[in-house]
Amino acid sequence: MTHPHRLPTALGRSAPQGATLAARQSRFRGVPGRGLWRAVGLASFTAGLSCLAHPALAATKVTVAVISLADDARYGARREERAYPGHPTGRAVDGAQLGADDSSFELDAEGIALEVRDVVLPSAVALPKALAELKAAKVQHLVADLPLAVMRQLVQTAPAALGGAMVFNAGLDDDSLRADGCAAVLLHTYPSRQMMSDALVQYLAARNWRKALVLQGPLPGDALQGQAWARSAKRYGIKTTQERPFKLSGDPRERNLANTRLLTGDRDHDVVAVMDSDGEFARGLPYATQWPRPVVGANGLMAVAWHPQWERNGGPQLSRRFAKATHRPMTGQDWAAWMAVRSVVAALVDNPKSSVAEQLKGLRSGKVFVDGFKGPRLSFRAWDGQLRQPLFLSHIDGVVGTAPLDGVLHPKEVLDTLGVDEKESTCKARL
Repeated sequence: MTHPHRLPTALGRSAPQGATLAARQSRFRGVPGRGLWRAVGLASFTAGLSCLAHPALAATKVTVAVISLADDARYGARREERAYPGHPTGRAVDGAQLGADDSSFELDAEGIALEVRDVVLPSAVALPKALAELKAAKVQHLVADLPLAVMRQLVQTAPAALGGAMVFNAGLDDDSLRADGCAAVLLHTYPSRQMMSDALVQYLAARNWRKALVLQGPLPGDALQGQAWARSAKRYGIKTTQERPFKLSGDPRERNLANTRLLTGDRDHDVVAVMDSDGEFARGLPYATQWPRPVVGANGLMAVAWHPQWERNGGPQLSRRFAKATHRPMTGQDWAAWMAVRSVVAALVDNPKSSVAEQLKGLRSGKVFVDGFKGPRLSFRAWDGQLRQPLFLSHIDGVVGTAPLDGVLHPKEVLDTLGVDEKESTCKARL
């Protein structure tokens, strides 16, 4: 393997890029019987220089574009400052760049140079112009860090605009993108809302915490969380004893809707499950309930794609590299962006001369595996493009378990117990 900043030698060693022939000759002076080796070494060294300079042998350049929106509400200054659990705390480009850095060794062996390009749209209307510029640069690998509406626009327009595309969703848990709104070119490294709900409810069932008081928020995202919870609870036998609405409001007539003691006054429950896509109400719920009950869902015990305190499978090293580069902890969204780039690399290494359509087919077939530092080899589901992956059951300070839990069974692949299985899928977009 040739280090990117060193030149090859005949003896399998390396020399600094600025090394001279005279300096290399001096290594062999006074060494008996080394004249032949010296001649071979110099000849190979000279040949290596000519090969590196030959345009036909130059590294193949692949660019991955990370597309985001400048005024994305998820990255408002106040939201990033408050760091709501489960929410992003920085742009996806940070994780993508680390993915490229971590893959340099593999790519060097295949003669591939990978570049990450940060594309920040000033507004959604700038997307066509950005795609035209990416086409001119021959970019076909996209990591999308976008709100739902712009994500849908990107998925619909990118394949035609770029002459073929592979799009990774690295931040949205929306189940519709894996269902009727799916696309053949769209892969998901971030887990779906249903996957995270299934992981959490599996844990509750394993602990025999089977009665839940559900606090339901008023936002559309809260309703979607509630729907995912209801499906998971039915699947694993968790009973909703009561569902009560909450609302954060400045109207004094609605103040009781934010009173955590009143909302949790009913004693007949094992856990309080909070459906809060915004995160503000859930932030103040743990230890503020009327009865001593654990909080799960949008705070307390949560299912996440990544936790900086994951202590196995190379997790500490990955989290440290990210924190050193960005000066913040790695979140699930960061991991998903890192994983998107690692997936591109896996497809390239699997078949370095493949087209983007062939790479996409290899990933969606489930035959190309990626190491996500979570234990098992990971692959994508053919039916909806979702990355199969374990999820961490965690609180703010650590990981208490992983899902799928021991004892959960599946006829083919236990990771498919998280989220929508093939027979349940309504996605019609197949390669």
